[in-house]
Amino acid sequence: MDAQRLDGHKRVLGILYVISGTLTLIGMLMINAVLALIFSFVFDQANPDEQRVIELVTAIMSYLPWLIITFIAAPTIIAGIGLLTRQSWAVILSLIIGCLKLFSFPIGTVIGVYAIWIFSEDQKISRSNTSS
Repeated sequence: MDAQRLDGHKRVLGILYVISGTLTLIGMLMINAVLALIFSFVFDQANPDEQRVIELVTAIMSYLPWLIITFIAAPTIIAGIGLLTRQSWAVILSLIIGCLKLFSFPIGTVIGVYAIWIFSEDQKISRSNTSS
């Protein structure tokens, strides 16, 4: 594979990262809104002792989507933008994100395998260029 085709694959991977990170972001915001709605209905029907427990659970559950956004969606979008703008730091970040995406079955696994394949091909090309 030549370097020009590999750059095209990196561009596709960058687009996939931006799309998957954005969908994760939107999904987490929707889950956060649905959970807030559900907990508000449950809170209205509960007695005072149960309301204290529901307040605690609501406080904990409201931070979970933001943690996922912070540690999964935001780095994925950043890596995608870095690949699209051909930043040197984006290669390592994209490989790390690709390895983490392997656990997100089935779409994330496909994206992770694609990322690992791209960067293994990139290493083959860079080794062949340095040995020549």
